[in-house]
Amino acid sequence: MVTCNNLYDNGNMKQIASLGCVKVFEHQRDLSVNPSSAMAAYYAAEMNVRKRQVLIELSGNSFTVQAGAMQWMAGSVNMTSGIKGVGDFLGKAIASKVTKESSAKPEYTGNGLVMLEPTYKHILLEEVSEWGSMVLEDGLFLACDSNITQKVVARTTISSAVAGKEGLFNLCLTGNGVAVLESPVPKDELIEFDLKDDELKIDGNMAIAWSNSLKFTVERSSKSLVGSAVSGEGLVNVYRGTGKVLMAPTQ
Repeated sequence: MVTCNNLYDNGNMKQIASLGCVKVFEHQRDLSVNPSSAMAAYYAAEMNVRKRQVLIELSGNSFTVQAGAMQWMAGSVNMTSGIKGVGDFLGKAIASKVTKESSAKPEYTGNGLVMLEPTYKHILLEEVSEWGSMVLEDGLFLACDSNITQKVVARTTISSAVAGKEGLFNLCLTGNGVAVLESPVPKDELIEFDLKDDELKIDGNMAIAWSNSLKFTVERSSKSLVGSAVSGEGLVNVYRGTGKVLMAPTQ
């Protein structure tokens, strides 16, 4: 039996979010400072530049984590490579090249605690089943329930990658469970669009996640070249159909 003191009752570590077996803690201040760094640390905390950590409480279930993200684990927790045979390794190696994700994401199984490394990025907890299939921008994935299927999806058109300054492939999550994402902006700044047989046009690649059911294309902001020139807007990213889009307007 492991007793963890000064974690749940730590006055400087505030729990700011939870979903399923995942909790997110935020360090309110950087206490490991010296006279030369104290002022910078103070103003960093005042401007919401704080370290955040993800705690996964395992109770016989499994969680998949980005390679190198684990800080410590306690209890009867086993780690495996998450690779099931040579074919699976080759498939994940190819996927890692096109999505900029690690080829091997370790799985943690058992009963105990897994704490991830501190990050200054903002942590998002999403229930994947509410998205149907959830497509992520590169670099967002941090962890997820191991029963969630990870696959690589290609853009529906090459124009959506080339003209939209996006990659040709993205990581897609499907199933039931929690996905832990690292966002460049806090949740309070994110705008969520819920489309029902409609369309959303965004000037720039500010969408960080969207439903795989949506068709993504890049089009002129106006049907005519003159209209696009007059409006000052050239090409826009268009999400069409039924699903959700998560946008970071200040990214």
